[in-house]
Amino acid sequence: MRRITTLEELEAVYPLPVSPRARWKELDHIDDYYRRFIEASPFVLLATSGEQGIDCSPRGDAAGFVRVVDGRHLQIPDRRGNNRLDTLRNLVADPRIGLFFLVPNAGETLRVSGRAEILVDEDLCRSFAVRGKPASSVLSVRVDKAYYQCQKAIVRSRLWDPASHPQRGALPTAGQLAEHFSALHGESFDGAAYDEGYDEYLRKVLY
Repeated sequence: MRRITTLEELEAVYPLPVSPRARWKELDHIDDYYRRFIEASPFVLLATSGEQGIDCSPRGDAAGFVRVVDGRHLQIPDRRGNNRLDTLRNLVADPRIGLFFLVPNAGETLRVSGRAEILVDEDLCRSFAVRGKPASSVLSVRVDKAYYQCQKAIVRSRLWDPASHPQRGALPTAGQLAEHFSALHGESFDGAAYDEGYDEYLRKVLY
């Protein structure tokens, strides 16, 4: 087994040159095509780095919840969560951020990287309100780089193909997971009761 430790070794496995189209798709701003993709996306992954290490966290809402302010700036509402604040703690220490946008039933994905700041402003947070609940804060992202990814990963994974989806019963539920980790810490937890009432609980805390 050979371990790659230098760029020269890496480039020997993945020979250059990169195709011109692979270079052309990278922009330092959000153009109209990329804006349309962001505004159609209901789900984005946020990658950050800080003293506690690397984190990748999901954000989701109705399509268009990420606001394209202009070609160089995006705004992302932060909703009620578990208050671990992994993403926000990282951004306080290191503003660099990577975004990965998915659109259901689309093979292409969009990658954006830049620098983020956490804004807390009553009017701004209220402008992102859903069901009367304003955002807790808003991430303002200054775009450094944006480019689309072709369909290969989505096609290989069959992500949008229902025939490839596992049966839900093959995976542990939220209640089972909570019961498992509670037991590891010597605590009791009724996972079955949690799962039974989860839909009602979710309706109360979603926003």
